[in-house]
This record gives sequence, C-alpha cells and structure tokens, in this order.
Amino acid sequence: MSGVKLITLYLPESYLRALDELVKKRYYPSRAEAIRVAIRDLLNREFWGRHDQHDEAKGRQEREARLSGRSQRKPTS
Repeated sequence: MSGVKLITLYLPESYLRALDELVKKRYYPSRAEAIRVAIRDLLNREFWGRHDQHDEAKGRQEREARLSGRSQRKPTS
C-alpha cells in the first residue's frame, strides 16, 4: 500500500479478543486489515457522508475477494 503510515494505539483487551475472533473465522486476514476496514467505514459514514446499501454490498464483495485471494483492494478515499 502506498501512502500508508504506521500508528500505534491502545485497545481494550475485549476489542483485541473480538478482532482475533474475526481473523480466526477468516472474515479478515489480519487484525490490521479489520481495523483499516472499520476506520474506512467510519470515515465513509461520519466524515465523507457516503453510506448506503450499495457501499455495504461492495464492501462484502471486496472482503470475499480479498479472502479468496482474487484481488488486492485499495483503500477508498
């Protein structure tokens, strides 16, 4: 990924357990990817004001493609 920056954050242990469960169930390939998707979705809703059923369907399709190895999704801006 180009233009990415490393950040450090503290999360409650319950959040980490939930993230690990999502990774274990193969919803996401890593904690980092799950967090990136969550931040992207938050920004789409709260900052950029883009939120509709089409966006949700597209996100599901991207996640399925990523998990099956068919494509590398680039972050939306």
